[in-house]
Order: sequence, then structure tokens, then C-alpha cells
Amino acid sequence: MFAALREAAEAFTAPHQPEDGLIATPLADLVFMKCGVQTLPRHVLYKPALCVILSGAKEVTLSDRSLEYSEGKMLVVGIDLPARSGITKAPYLGMALELDAGIMREVIAGIDMQKAPPTEGGLGILVNQLSDPVADCLARLIRLFERPEAVPVLYPSLARELYYWLLTGPGAQEIRRLVLTTGHTQRIAKAIHALKSNYDQPIRIQDLAETACMSASSFHQHFKALTSMTPLQFQKQLRLLEARRLMTCEAANVTHAAFKVGYESTSQFSREYTRHFGISPKQDAMAVRGGTAQPSDPAGHAAGRAA
Repeated sequence: MFAALREAAEAFTAPHQPEDGLIATPLADLVFMKCGVQTLPRHVLYKPALCVILSGAKEVTLSDRSLEYSEGKMLVVGIDLPARSGITKAPYLGMALELDAGIMREVIAGIDMQKAPPTEGGLGILVNQLSDPVADCLARLIRLFERPEAVPVLYPSLARELYYWLLTGPGAQEIRRLVLTTGHTQRIAKAIHALKSNYDQPIRIQDLAETACMSASSFHQHFKALTSMTPLQFQKQLRLLEARRLMTCEAANVTHAAFKVGYESTSQFSREYTRHFGISPKQDAMAVRGGTAQPSDPAGHAAGRAA
């Protein structure tokens, strides 16, 4: 089934230009990315998504935790996560489909949970072998693009089928943990939503813990287990990614971007930006606008694009 999926993906992406970069589809939730060379790790904000590599390999790093996946494997992201992503084997062809947690929960409601109850603990992102039923669903979805007018009519039922196979196949317990409304994962997800909504404001761990309905110590422990970083580290990455977007997409200068995302000192912002991205804010913005920066990751937000 994987061979059929790769054939469908290659047939769809072959006519599109440029040769390297993101390729949109008739389905707004699905994008492809092609790249002919290995790339250095790039900072992105992952969104809940199913990512599949059709050829090549990639490494995704959250703070001090790294995940590697290659062709025939899938990456499932359950919550918004700042990360670094780099192509380790080329030529690379990948696809990313945004996940609808609401529909996934509806599908879960129809599954006998007693047979395989969800697990607790672990990262908010996981790698698994791509199963034949999931590969078959994705191949049929791509072939559907030959009739774009059919996509809005047929995709909802195809999505439910895809979610069923994801939630009953390899790694099903882990995937269920990422989308269920009960348990620590979704409590932390509420706190992450609050962080994203107020990333430019000072944060109090106690306030976030109350949002997650946890004690401060329990919240800190589960937050780090899920994201591989502390809430303050998470907020800093959100601020720097948004500042990068402001400078590269909206042509904001360094001072404006720094204050906009919550920094009180431009010099501190520049130091932390350079330490995080490995390049000064001004130089980075010029590189992205000049088209010399690396392509975005199809599953995450990056300068110049929101997938």
C-alpha cells in the first residue's frame, strides 16, 4: 500500500513548481514538501497533524529529545509544539495533514475502549510505522485531487475512515492519549492554548496550573514530560517564532518585533534570538526575504507561512 501512496504523491507533485518547496493541494488541510538536499534543523511551531515521508528522512527535535523518521513512517503531532526540524536524507518528499481533534473524538466514541485503553504520559508527538489501511486512505485522498470539486463532498467520510485506522492501528493507544478530552494531555493543551493567546505577557505558573486544573508541581512535571521543555522555555520559543514571522512576513524592524512579542529590551531580544536561531534578527530577516533561507516544514508554522 505504501508503494501506491508514494506513486500517487509523486504523480500529483511532479508537475508543480518550484522543484523544492511547499506544494498546496485542493484540500487546505493537506500540503506536500519537496527538497532535493539535506537541510540544517529549522525552528517551527508544529500543529496537530499527521506527517508522512514518501522519500528521504527527517529529524525532529524538542529541546533535548529527538525523533527520527523516514519513508514508510508517520509522525503524529497531538498539540502545538515548538521544535526544530531538518531533512537528514534527500531527495525528500513529505506530506502533512492537519488533524481535527473533534472528529477524532467522535470516532473514538464508537470504539470499544475496554480492549485498548489510552495510555498516560509521554511526549505530545510520536513516530510509528505507517499501516496499510492508513496508506490506502491517503492514496485515495490524493487521487481524489484529480476531481477537485469532489473533495469537499467526499473528504469528510474519508477523514473519518482515516481516523478510524489511526485510532485502531499501530500506536493507537498513544494517539488516543493525544486527542482525548480527559487525562493530562488535554489539560496541558488548555494551558498551552492560554500561553499562545498571551505569549507577549508575563506568565505565572500558578495561573497556568489552575487553567490545567493541576497543582503547580504536577503541572510543571506533566508539561515538561509532554513538551520536553518548561513553560517559560515554551513561551520564549513562541515569542521568538512570532518575532521572526513579524520581521519576515510583515517587514517589522527588530525593535518593533521585540516589543510586540513582549520583550522590554531590544538587546536582550537580539541576544536570545541569535542564540536560538544561530543568526542575528536583521540578518535572518534579510535571508528569508531574499529567498536564501531553507523551506518551511509542512506541518508547522515558520517564517513566511502558516500550514
